[in-house]
Amino acid sequence: MAEITSPLVDLLHQYKLLQKEYEFEKNSFYQQTQQEGISKRIREGVCWYPVAVGKNYYNSLNQLVIEIKRDEAVETDHQFDHGRPVCFFANDDIDKSRYFKFSATIGYVKEDLMTVILPHTAALVELQSTTNLGVQLFFDSTTYKTMLSALTEVMEAKEGRLAYLREVLLGNVRPQQRELSSIGFTWLNRSQEKAVNQVLRAKEVSVIHGPPGTGKTTTLVEAVYETLRRENQVLVCAQSNLAVDWISEKLLDRGVNVLRIGNPTRVNEKMLSFTYEKRFESHPCYPALRNARKALREASTRLKNGRGAKRKQVHELKEQVVRWELLINKQLFGESRAIACTLIGANHRLLNGKRFSTIFIDEASQALEAACWVAIAKSDRIILAGDPCQLPPTIKCYEAAKEGLDRTLIQRLKQRKPETVSMLDIQYRMHEIIMRFPSSWFYRNLLKAAPEVSQRQIPDDEAPIAWYDTADCEFTEETMSGNLGRINKSEAKLMVSQLQYYIEKIGANRVMDERIDFGVISPYRLQVQYIRQLIRGKDFFQPFRRLITIHTVDGFQGQERDVIFISLVRANDEGNIGFLNDLRRMNVAITRARMKLIIYGDAPTLTRHPFYKALYRYIQNNGKVVILKPDFQVQE
Repeated sequence: MAEITSPLVDLLHQYKLLQKEYEFEKNSFYQQTQQEGISKRIREGVCWYPVAVGKNYYNSLNQLVIEIKRDEAVETDHQFDHGRPVCFFANDDIDKSRYFKFSATIGYVKEDLMTVILPHTAALVELQSTTNLGVQLFFDSTTYKTMLSALTEVMEAKEGRLAYLREVLLGNVRPQQRELSSIGFTWLNRSQEKAVNQVLRAKEVSVIHGPPGTGKTTTLVEAVYETLRRENQVLVCAQSNLAVDWISEKLLDRGVNVLRIGNPTRVNEKMLSFTYEKRFESHPCYPALRNARKALREASTRLKNGRGAKRKQVHELKEQVVRWELLINKQLFGESRAIACTLIGANHRLLNGKRFSTIFIDEASQALEAACWVAIAKSDRIILAGDPCQLPPTIKCYEAAKEGLDRTLIQRLKQRKPETVSMLDIQYRMHEIIMRFPSSWFYRNLLKAAPEVSQRQIPDDEAPIAWYDTADCEFTEETMSGNLGRINKSEAKLMVSQLQYYIEKIGANRVMDERIDFGVISPYRLQVQYIRQLIRGKDFFQPFRRLITIHTVDGFQGQERDVIFISLVRANDEGNIGFLNDLRRMNVAITRARMKLIIYGDAPTLTRHPFYKALYRYIQNNGKVVILKPDFQVQE
């Protein structure tokens, strides 16, 4: 077991680093709003402009909601998501935007439409009377304050369950186990079965370490299901709304009654049907509540305008509304077995005063430790699932990350309390040759390919892994104005032509009939956007658009495709590779492929780093390295 410092010292260090990240992001936001033009903010994915105001209404929680539509469809990825704060601006002056004095909260986003929860009716009037309107992400101080408050609560805990869990998770107190006989699960493999049994035995904490393709979600769902055979209700959390949606959907498929706090990102009827808002509206008592709320608003307006409404009438209507709300709320929570929300969403007012015997945290490797403590404070037992070798938390302050803010709770437990960790070791995604390199580099050669996937490949006559070395082509990377990122246009064009070549080689009819899908990945957002433009501009790809996904590494977390193309972009004489140094992101990229993995990159630039050097040599020995000539003729 690794040497352990004082938990309070650890937590105080986390607190200071989180404050540093808070100040950095706050300053960046104000610099962005005051100095950057609209076009740049749109490209960065933090702004929609111009937008039009749509219909408005009161939702089931009696919040004033307005629809906002982006007038011009833009291919740029955006960062708008449920629960994030936004501000509005009017572009009255060509050089300067006028920001409104209120902020609002995103309800949900779907393509070019979002719903926004407004703070008051005056905000609605202001938006409806404004032209040249735009919406932009607002600095989210609430999330930081929630996390800082959670860290303070943990540090100040003197006794009770939270203080004890602090010492177990971060200190020298050893985790305890219950005496339970092992349960057999014929539908799980040996490592999955072991992980579920360890979850059931754990008194305080258990970790499911799930490398790519090993069935982490399947195992976690089974662990939740089995826990609910022994407990009445659990809390299920993840860092992102998308991850919460995914685990919630799988729990629903397993027959678990889920109540989703917060609107889902995956907006479809199945997802909406288990949200708190939708179930609230579907409750038999809701029509009576809605009528009472309407009567209360009308009576309050008459009272405010001095037109005959009585205070007693308003007071009675308020009491009636509260009674209906409490009744519906009690029944919804009473009948639900799993409450699902983001980690920060665990601080939602609907969960005030509630405690859970067990909390499950999925994708824990992407969550800041402080965010985990927000949810842990509501629980007696913690189960974490994730992979520390994949995507880390998003941190914008380089210094804070370097000093340890990116070190997650699941990493600490894996290092300090290895007895709590169960690693899944059979993967059901990748051809064995694709799997073997990440298994060696990240997982101590412990991964094994399930027989049904170990030899799957496409095309059938080619090695499942290849590197196209562009060094002799003299491709160059470019830095766009404003340091928005890197792009390598020649590499992008080559990769798009190769994508067409592979579709033609496999056969268009076979691709369509078997629904063979393709993923195009680059760590750089600008490269992703450029590749999208190229594919959108070629008629050849039109029939295959639904089978081709183009995204950043982060956008591919948790996904897989039959064929994966990766554009590494970097090509320079100095051997600078920027955040390609974050090998966890590369682990995600190269493990998305089921049957074929193709990498494009300038080998002399990349192989100065030991990881890429080892990967290049591995492909030389086990796959195919193609050295391209300047005229793009292939030289074996």
